[in-house]
Amino acid sequence: MNIVDRFINYTKINTTTSRENGAAGIMPSSLGQMQLAKILAAELTQLGLHDIILRDSAILTATLPSNSLRAIPTVAFFGHLDTSAEQNNDTHAQIVHYTGGDIVLNPTLNIILKQAEFPELSQYQNQDIIVTDGTSLLGADDKAAIAAIMHALTILIDNPDIEHGDVKVAFLPDEEQGLRGAKAFDVDSFGADFGYTLDCCGIGEFVDENWNAGDVVITFIGQSAHPMSAKGKLKNSLLMAHKFIAMLPPGEAPEYTDGREGYYWVKDLNGNSAKTVLKMDVRDFTQQGYQQRMKYLATLATNCQALWGDAAVTITLADRYQNVANSLQGDASFPIEIAKQAYARNHIKMKTTPMRGGYDGAVLSQKGLPCPNIFTGAHNFHSIYEYLPVPSLQAASNVVVDVIRITAEQYGK
Repeated sequence: MNIVDRFINYTKINTTTSRENGAAGIMPSSLGQMQLAKILAAELTQLGLHDIILRDSAILTATLPSNSLRAIPTVAFFGHLDTSAEQNNDTHAQIVHYTGGDIVLNPTLNIILKQAEFPELSQYQNQDIIVTDGTSLLGADDKAAIAAIMHALTILIDNPDIEHGDVKVAFLPDEEQGLRGAKAFDVDSFGADFGYTLDCCGIGEFVDENWNAGDVVITFIGQSAHPMSAKGKLKNSLLMAHKFIAMLPPGEAPEYTDGREGYYWVKDLNGNSAKTVLKMDVRDFTQQGYQQRMKYLATLATNCQALWGDAAVTITLADRYQNVANSLQGDASFPIEIAKQAYARNHIKMKTTPMRGGYDGAVLSQKGLPCPNIFTGAHNFHSIYEYLPVPSLQAASNVVVDVIRITAEQYGK
């Protein structure tokens, strides 16, 4: 099976993550994720991999045994099974040969992928591009990764002259809602020395830096009263919450920031005059900046409580994940160097990208498995305009193979 057919077959399985089931602690949150995991387990079996384990959580792991007499570090590759909840329709992927201009995804519904809105399309003239019919996501986030990893395994099996150590693969559920699969993943028993996720980004992009991320819940307790006799009695918790939001630093919100600029994100506000709950995300690339932001919110809550009375404001601060850069320093930086060489061997210019988000590798790295991120080649994740140039998908798989090859060449003993 070629890499394109493999990818399109995976897109036919609806693996939309379910936020409701996820909130209830169910993993995988959707049946399609387990369906895809079972198909992958069967394919891994057919390829002859060892130690294939499919868990009730849909976490799937397997090992391609070493073909070398030398001791070679064990490298792992990760993809996630779920697709984002922004769209939950079935995917109808199609291949178009792109010659420039706009791409009509759906003439009946007049859905058009416009070059004026997505100018990076011009990089892919005279290439085959995989798109949808405009009614769903493509699911290249992250089925392109799965296809690239599986194709790389077939190359290694079909070319036994490529020396390699043990190669581990893992496919994880529910990345799209808080990296739940990675958080449940047992790094110690997996037995890899280092790894890579394949998740996001056009050809050449490489992630070795992402957010330090935190969750914040602030509860405002007011005092309800009938409006006919509310004077001096009513304490409106909704207004407390709005005043709190108004005291956040101006301009430090997602819609005003880019690059390495951190932010406070007001995500959810729910309540009435008696009780209101505000949920926020805090993001910063530096550990110091992240800690300062969390401290600022704690101090603001304390000051507001002093102003509005005891028990008027309570705040809960929680860490979600750390910047992967914290785990790729010094002796742990070698996965970056291997990736640089693998990109160069494929004549791909590496574009190091600070990811303004989280990915499974951040959690895996925090657990002790250094894990930067390789491109899949896709664009416009979480959108009906998601697209995947075929040469970029092939390039991602080629990089995986060369990472394995370079690991053996330079680190085998």
